[in-house]
Amino acid sequence: MKNTIIKFGIYASLVGGFIFIGGHFFDWNIDFGVLEIFGYASIFASLSFVFFGIKHFRDNINDGIVSFKNALLIGLAISAIAGLVIAFLDVIYVTVINPDFVSEYLQYALDGMKNTLPPEEFETQKAILEEQMKLFESPVIAGLIMFVTVFAIGIIISLLSSLILQRKR
Repeated sequence: MKNTIIKFGIYASLVGGFIFIGGHFFDWNIDFGVLEIFGYASIFASLSFVFFGIKHFRDNINDGIVSFKNALLIGLAISAIAGLVIAFLDVIYVTVINPDFVSEYLQYALDGMKNTLPPEEFETQKAILEEQMKLFESPVIAGLIMFVTVFAIGIIISLLSSLILQRKR
């Protein structure tokens, strides 16, 4: 089980990392909305290896049998590995590659809100958003939030994959 987790955790990290980094390195004039799509695409692409890891373990390692519990453990471990790598890459991005990311994203979000909200509601939402973005000024908090986001999606995918792929004797 350990080898399956490591193998598919590495696959998940490579795919997720490649899409995540690719989206940020090729962002010369790409809108933040498109970058957000790259971000979620990297999460879902990497977490697709949860399903494939459980299936590989069941079919090739464990003679076609896997309990819900073992399938869930495999899925959660692969999700944790992918989450750690993507969070680490996010921290590197916001500290080394683009230290102005938080202020740039805040300005992008405020510009979008300004065009869609009435002035009084804009001021309220602006204050809320500015307060929320203060959290992201800490690279550790930003990385933690990224990990939690990836892992939370990974929990859902692990549960679904475990239900679909479980097989008893």
